[in-house]
Amino acid sequence: MSVETCPLLVGGEWKTPSGRETTPVYNPSRGEIIARVPLCGAEEVDAAVRAATAAFPDWRETPPAERAQVFFRLKAMLEDEFDALCLGISREHGKTLAEARGDLRRGIEVVEYACGAPTLLMGESLENVARGIDCHTDRHPLGVVSGICPFNFPALVPMWMWPLAIVCGNTFILKPSEKVPLTMHRVVQLLEQAGLPAGVMNVVHGGRECVDAILEHPGIEAVSFVGSTPVARIIHRKGTAAGKRVQAAGGAKNFAVIMPDADVENTVAGLRDGAFGCAGERCMASSTAVAVGEAGERVLPSLVEAVNAMDVGPTDRAESQPSMGAVITGEHRDRIRSLINAAEKEGNDVLTDGRATEVAEAPDGFYVGPTVVDHVEPGHTLLKDEVFGPVLTVTRASSLEDAIAQANRQAFGNGAAIYTSSGKAAREFRHRVSAGMVGINVGVPAPLAFFPFTGWNESFFGDLHIQGREGIEFYTKRKTTTTRWFNFGEGDIWAK
Repeated sequence: MSVETCPLLVGGEWKTPSGRETTPVYNPSRGEIIARVPLCGAEEVDAAVRAATAAFPDWRETPPAERAQVFFRLKAMLEDEFDALCLGISREHGKTLAEARGDLRRGIEVVEYACGAPTLLMGESLENVARGIDCHTDRHPLGVVSGICPFNFPALVPMWMWPLAIVCGNTFILKPSEKVPLTMHRVVQLLEQAGLPAGVMNVVHGGRECVDAILEHPGIEAVSFVGSTPVARIIHRKGTAAGKRVQAAGGAKNFAVIMPDADVENTVAGLRDGAFGCAGERCMASSTAVAVGEAGERVLPSLVEAVNAMDVGPTDRAESQPSMGAVITGEHRDRIRSLINAAEKEGNDVLTDGRATEVAEAPDGFYVGPTVVDHVEPGHTLLKDEVFGPVLTVTRASSLEDAIAQANRQAFGNGAAIYTSSGKAAREFRHRVSAGMVGINVGVPAPLAFFPFTGWNESFFGDLHIQGREGIEFYTKRKTTTTRWFNFGEGDIWAK
């Protein structure tokens, strides 16, 4: 069966490049190819940069209130198509409809934040910094900027980037993940219908060659990236070496500390949703639980019971949704299984085992069931590697201090959580844990659009984070003007 090849958007024209190799887009629930993506390179990126460069002067001069109106209209269109878009996310990604709704809703929240452009872009001023002299700052767009996206949130992650970049007056080149391009294809069509001028948003597709072309092109001023830590490190190094601003969000190994006084029911729900929501394919997943003292014996039996009650199955329909869907590809499924195999060989206890999960109605889908591995020791595979799948690693600690030390020994620093009834323990944890986003009885402490997504350590490379005020800072540069006026022949306006 023939499938459509995803087109590029360059200068307001959707077109499919000829002569380019393509890669498949799957419906993970069924293992079926539903589209193909062209693997573009320097030629296509250069065409997009030229279109974005041509569109920049007029868009830059468009008043912020008028730019914001585009996003007010887009917000209404996204709400009108909300259900259809969410079903599309489930189809191309494999996450449940409830998770797809969360994906798109968080993206819409960034659009809502962008609607506040007139306030967000205000400068600062001070009269009489010296006698007769005033000083003020203005925000200016950078020019042509770009976003390189992962597969795990087809709506949210791209919308972390381009709404703020565009409303700040920049023009944009988007490279969606080649695994999940279809959601952004439709959203960008809506953006055009909302009145965005041609060339302000451009879309290219591809893999490493396309990414290298973005990083090396002298006409691109800034790059936003979300992905794994090894790639984020390379993106940051190459981009900054080419003179660009770069914000590169990497991977994570998020620790969730369970104190002996934690509420069992709420802790179990938080760990289940934090570890297995979105099939564990998110950088804020609760991938490691640290049971302090007797907490393991209090919580783990109920957790195992809750995990065993979860069902896994296809998500590409509007009814009969499972607890968890498929992972993104067959290769990724096999990698997750291999990591569980390695953990078992190291002597760890596999309490719930998702390796052999099969779904009768979708035998070709890419399924791994929710897996809990207990008594994992420091240095073992599951405590070192980011699994990015439905695997919860459980380790033990003798005290809160020991648990914090374990969390701080790992290289990442995206998120950390604590389950406790003690304000003292919560405050100590919040103060001392080396992570940029902390949850207290909240398993996935991902911030809303008006706060920055503040990964630390090897979870982020750059100076200004994604989202919130830092996102506005990243996509603008400041100009400071110092002013002094004279009346001709009279000296200063103000008497000395």
